[in-house]
Amino acid sequence: MKTALIGGTGFVGSYILDELIKNNMTPRLLVRNGSQSKLLQHEKCELVFGDIENNNAVIETIQGCSAVIYNIGIIREFPANGITYEKLHFQGAKWCIDAAISLKINRFILMSANGVKSNGTGYQQTKILAEEYLKSTNLDYTIFRPSLVFGDPRVNDIQDFCTQLKKDMLNLPFPSPNFFPGFNPLNSGNFAMSPIHAKDVASIFVKSINEMKTVKKTYHLGGKPIFWKDIIKIISGAYGKKKWIIPAPALFIKSLATILGRFAWFPITEDQITMLMEGNVCNSEEIFSILKIKPIPFNSESLSYLKD
Repeated sequence: MKTALIGGTGFVGSYILDELIKNNMTPRLLVRNGSQSKLLQHEKCELVFGDIENNNAVIETIQGCSAVIYNIGIIREFPANGITYEKLHFQGAKWCIDAAISLKINRFILMSANGVKSNGTGYQQTKILAEEYLKSTNLDYTIFRPSLVFGDPRVNDIQDFCTQLKKDMLNLPFPSPNFFPGFNPLNSGNFAMSPIHAKDVASIFVKSINEMKTVKKTYHLGGKPIFWKDIIKIISGAYGKKKWIIPAPALFIKSLATILGRFAWFPITEDQITMLMEGNVCNSEEIFSILKIKPIPFNSESLSYLKD
């Protein structure tokens, strides 16, 4: 069974790739020239070289496959380099959906995100546009909306949320910010996330391909809700560091991000702060039950990769 994987060279994509191979499926990947070095099992894949804007490459990737997984996603834009939410979250998904329809490939699985909405950030808006377009078709779709995804990135130039947070915030020689809205520091850190391991996300994606109970359904993916201040403690504790946390006004940090967020060296964008402060929790018991998956907890053991 061949499965088209669009977005297989990134963090979550690498886990989906492993899971496809583990389940005796042949992944066919759309890969930009030079990105094949990020594939840990490239010899077990069929590679099509090209960009998501290359219609011929998209069709070649999808043609003859039994299912399509669209997993392209970015956490920040760089419009000068052609890296935008509109292009990669919505237009790219639309091109692949249209190709699947024309090639009569009915099974389509879309990576979305928890908290998406039409009146949200650019990230959230383009994700929901892709969802709505997919739902308007007759494809046998399933949409997954993960919360915070964590796990060993395994490739040097790829980071998960935890390795990025360790590098950009926790390793710096000053206390970690415990964000709060408005002007009352007593409200600091009163937002939570539902971390889910990339292995669980990958397992859910791949098991769902042949699970008809998931067709035309949307599922939120996450684990146990954890407050921001506790996430900081768990991550820093996983590599043996005790990190002080101090209240930080989100409005001030957001103002800085508005000015500096366009630079890659600045660790956070305005949109990311907005979404962080909204919280990102969900209940995923139904999908874990359907697919008989026991979620990996967010703790020092599962974050042991941070010790490197």
